[in-house]
Amino acid sequence: MKATTTSLTLLLALALPLAAQAGPADQGVAAEVRQDLADARKEVRVELARARQELLTENLALGDSLRFGRRGRPDMSLPQAEITPAGDFLVDGKMQAIDASQRRQLLAYRQQIVAIALSGIQAGQEAADAALDAVGSNVIGILFNALSGRLEHRVERAVEQKVRPMVLSICRELPAVMASQQRLSASLPAFRPYATLTPRDIDDCEADVRQEFASR
Repeated sequence: MKATTTSLTLLLALALPLAAQAGPADQGVAAEVRQDLADARKEVRVELARARQELLTENLALGDSLRFGRRGRPDMSLPQAEITPAGDFLVDGKMQAIDASQRRQLLAYRQQIVAIALSGIQAGQEAADAALDAVGSNVIGILFNALSGRLEHRVERAVEQKVRPMVLSICRELPAVMASQQRLSASLPAFRPYATLTPRDIDDCEADVRQEFASR
């Protein structure tokens, strides 16, 4: 939600000075606001498309990225580990010896994590679109709603309706991810330090999502 609030602040910083200059018949200012919002939407889509492409084509970095909840900190002493698009397993940049079965497991695990990350990116796009839709393009409406505090509530409500179910569905994918980690740990000892997902992390995921939205 912080990213959404930041985006909203930038949009308001852009729109409010224009609104202050606008009269009821000032169609030029309204058109400018609409164009700026359209540009913002396009910029979000371009950035998220780039993130999707990187996920699909670059090495997948492992670590504590799937740790949920507020307990503990990432183990910074672990060397960086990655799974390449071809299924190679790298630790500190060095290719580890693997057999065909382990490669298949690594590729399956990579696919799981990439799918979750892509779902997260889609949720981000839905959140941005919902926020921009909630802001609208009517200059006077933006000014009135911003000054009355209604705009922020409208944006938060729109984002929650779109994003909350998507994030919860990601949480529900985690038991399968933990099972994959455990299988890989048994098959490939070098992977074991990076199998950090626990049942408590899975429980924390949904609890944290519900708590985050309940606090809005």
